[in-house]
Amino acid sequence: MAMWSPWRGCKKYSEGCKYCYIHKGDAKRGVDTSNIVKTDDFDAPIARNRQGEYLIKSGQTVFLCFSTDFLIEEANEWREECWKMIKERPDLRFIFLTKRIERFLHCIPNDWNSGYDNVTVGCTVENQDRADFRLSMFSDLPIKHKNIICQPLIEEINIEKYLNNVELVVVGGESDRNARPLDYNWVLSIREQCIKRGVRFEFRQCGTHFIKDGKEYVINVRDLVSQARKANIDY
Repeated sequence: MAMWSPWRGCKKYSEGCKYCYIHKGDAKRGVDTSNIVKTDDFDAPIARNRQGEYLIKSGQTVFLCFSTDFLIEEANEWREECWKMIKERPDLRFIFLTKRIERFLHCIPNDWNSGYDNVTVGCTVENQDRADFRLSMFSDLPIKHKNIICQPLIEEINIEKYLNNVELVVVGGESDRNARPLDYNWVLSIREQCIKRGVRFEFRQCGTHFIKDGKEYVINVRDLVSQARKANIDY
């Protein structure tokens, strides 16, 4: 696994961004998150060592822009060069998530056609309103590998009608002292929708405020992922 951040900085875009950990971390360091800037790791996929070998070894999954949004408008001038690097490395699998799926067709390269084999796009949704808005578009986009990321999930949602050609659905709660609660029943509901459609499901993390069997629990941030794994409900 490798991380690639060709730029840093982001802007809050919808309700799911309310307690964004990137903004919180930047605020503690006195960094303006809304300032989107190119990073020193911009050319990471094609960087080589003295022997001429790629630093990112073949066969890895590369998580792209996980601290920002690959489709953010402020990065328009840099994105085309990123697509060229992605195309140069068909031996790597690139994954990026976006809350800006409505910009997708304006951001793809001319030779995209039905999609690059080595690119997975994850459409992020947090409530029914954003699920209906984003996934109705996502379903029709020319993308070979599609994931749906319901994180942070802040209300019960139904996405069953959007699961055609989706490879994975991920569900997770919000992590913050003031986080909105995650009800375990919402998680199980999405799991059942995935099972009905034969789509992989992953419960990635609990929420800081987690409701199960009508009782609310407060879970330490460091335990959110491990507690979700203990549920053992991945499909």
